[in-house]
Amino acid sequence: MKRTRFTEEQIIGVLKEAEAGAKTADLARRHGVSEATIYN
Repeated sequence: MKRTRFTEEQIIGVLKEAEAGAKTADLARRHGVSEATIYN
């Protein structure tokens, strides 16, 4: 099984921030992921 870097709760938190209107570039930088990862 593939090991993930983030827990489900962390991923959900980032996605909720994105839905709330936070800029994708800022979210990616703050959480250490690429913008493409957030879009996926």
